[in-house]
Amino acid sequence: MKNSLDRREFLKAIGLGSAVLTFPLAHLGCKKSQPPPNIIYILADDLGYGELGSYGQKKIKTPNIDSLAAQGMKFTQHYSGSPVCAPSRCVLLTGKHTGHAYIRDNDEMPERGDVWHDPALEGNRPLLPNTTTTGTLLQEKGYTTGAIGKWGLGGPANSGEPNQQGFDFWYGYLCQRMAHNYYPTHLWKNREKDILEGNEYFFPHQKFPEDKDPLNKAFYDDYKGQTYSMDKMVAEALNFIERNKENPFFLYLPFPVPHVSIQVPEDSLKEYKGAFPETPYLGDKGYTPHPTPRAGYAAMITRMDREIGRILGLLEKLGLADNTLVMFSSDNGPTFNGGTDSAFFESAGPLRGLKTMLYEGGIRVPMIARWPGKIKPGSETDHVSAFWDVLPTITDIVGCAPPDNIDGISFLPTLLGHDEKQDKHEYLYWEYSGKQAVRMGNWKAYRPELEKRIELYNLEDDIGEQMDLALEHPDIVAKIEEILQTARTESELFPLIKNKK
Repeated sequence: MKNSLDRREFLKAIGLGSAVLTFPLAHLGCKKSQPPPNIIYILADDLGYGELGSYGQKKIKTPNIDSLAAQGMKFTQHYSGSPVCAPSRCVLLTGKHTGHAYIRDNDEMPERGDVWHDPALEGNRPLLPNTTTTGTLLQEKGYTTGAIGKWGLGGPANSGEPNQQGFDFWYGYLCQRMAHNYYPTHLWKNREKDILEGNEYFFPHQKFPEDKDPLNKAFYDDYKGQTYSMDKMVAEALNFIERNKENPFFLYLPFPVPHVSIQVPEDSLKEYKGAFPETPYLGDKGYTPHPTPRAGYAAMITRMDREIGRILGLLEKLGLADNTLVMFSSDNGPTFNGGTDSAFFESAGPLRGLKTMLYEGGIRVPMIARWPGKIKPGSETDHVSAFWDVLPTITDIVGCAPPDNIDGISFLPTLLGHDEKQDKHEYLYWEYSGKQAVRMGNWKAYRPELEKRIELYNLEDDIGEQMDLALEHPDIVAKIEEILQTARTESELFPLIKNKK
């Protein structure tokens, strides 16, 4: 809230009161019935707006995530930080949209201090030292912080590694490209390699051999291992919750699913055996081959859903569910390669575009929040929000001030059903690889590159962005032009330049 006195009175009125506002933890003076809330944020990778049952999916089973929505709140107009992985994660953790974020595109670079089998798969541009993240802010408030999954923001042995960016515990992939293989030779546990038993190195971008029969499923065993990375990550997540059940914790779970390659253990694949017409994917567009790619893709999502169910079950078992805010979202829209079939699954729902695009399908994502006793079960909101709002929402919950230079607005009033107290954005802004987009009220503008004409859509009447109204509304276009210039600062690393032909 803009007025701190109003915010304090508001929180007391809704029952959060001093337990949320009085920190540090050592001096809470809270009643045992009202300890500081735990926070779990689960982030899927390339999961489309329409790939959950609660968002209209008919072919892929997601019962646990759908139950989470039934027990909490579903956002229908929530946006990711970017249409691709690394900048979206940077926006999420720092509260700055891509007009101000340090990382605005996927940017591969060698990992200093380490050697991989393939030098093309070595690392991502790291966050700068002393970056303020959700993790660092919660550490200052006495929370134990953990991150498990796919990082993509630097490390090892540089300023971007999770242990230097606000997380007491880290487990998973540091490099995004290494996450293209769900059977890697190792994952990272803090600053040490955890060698995965039975996994031998193989290149995750290859074609099926021309001298082998693509209908013989035995030949696809070359793209498997013994230890599935997601299984290890979930085990670490469960252990983290167990270890910290007596103290407030923040657990960030950026799972790699369903980003390709399409790889999933046989017990999950069997759930979709014969469910769909199939054509073997032979790796012709990168990533590893798969004999039944539609079944494999669906099984990956359903297996992730199963594991999320285990995490929610542990919260219940430990008596932590009522005091834990769980949020679930995706880093961008569904992908278009690696054997995936977004058209078949209607992965983007009614939206236009996919990953890498600034149309709605590339950036509008599912968002679910459950907080028993605080969030009304089965509720739904059309509040327009984005990844850069997550940091100030969490700081609002735990009672600390967000940094002054962020772009986000807390949506805590919306979570608690107090829409009349909810501040709203004048606009949302994105930029990516020379492209720009703005959401202003029901207007959505897209410019494919500098000096190109702005496209304008009315999302209230045209959620699929089919009717360009720019010529009919020059006043709106003029306002958007101003935003496109003023909503950003220039970046030497990611300049907004005209795309080369």
